[in-house]
Amino acid sequence: QAQLVESGGGLVQPGGSLRLSCAASGGNLDYKTVGWFRQAPGKERESISCIGYNNRTNYADSVKGRFTISRDNAKNTVYLQMNNLKPDDTGVYYCAGRGSMWYTANCNGMDFWGKGTLVTVSS
Repeated sequence: QAQLVESGGGLVQPGGSLRLSCAASGGNLDYKTVGWFRQAPGKERESISCIGYNNRTNYADSVKGRFTISRDNAKNTVYLQMNNLKPDDTGVYYCAGRGSMWYTANCNGMDFWGKGTLVTVSS
């Protein structure tokens, strides 16, 4: 099973941008759906965006038009480009993957998870 490591989090002002990376080690992301999830302080974890192995994508309504998910299978990495960030985007961002239904961008049933990276949007 691949290990997932997130990077790219940090402190950014409202309206700013960040790009998160999710790198797989000890395995690859071939024929796997990968997604980004967020847990804001005091709230439950929610799905943000997922991408199938065939590059089908899915976005939460709260991030549509601002966030873009992509993958580079040669690098075993999935990215989340986040633009026009808002204070409500603050939270720990987790990367997760699953080997079943790799042809869909459904964010349910993830099998393996990274440890997360913190994003703070504040002036």
